[in-house]
Amino acid sequence: MRILAVSLSPSLTALPGSAVLMQIANGLAAWSLIGALVALLLGAALWAIGSHTQNMHQSMTGRRAVMTSLVAALLIGAAPHLVDFFFKAGQSVH
Repeated sequence: MRILAVSLSPSLTALPGSAVLMQIANGLAAWSLIGALVALLLGAALWAIGSHTQNMHQSMTGRRAVMTSLVAALLIGAAPHLVDFFFKAGQSVH
């Protein structure tokens, strides 16, 4: 028996400032991608120098930085779809 039915319908026009909030989110995503790019370049340089000088620690650190920046870029790009997917999955729970 349901006494109270609550529903949720997200809307970008429901509150003032939603457009500004979306601009902030887009700007943060751009800065995050730039950060991932810089980390990728630095990691690749560390990896190359470490491999060339046979410094295994430096090589592993560079390789880890490359992989981390690639995963970060993947998550940044997939973030809206992941949030939407899990929101829709949550809506199907009864």
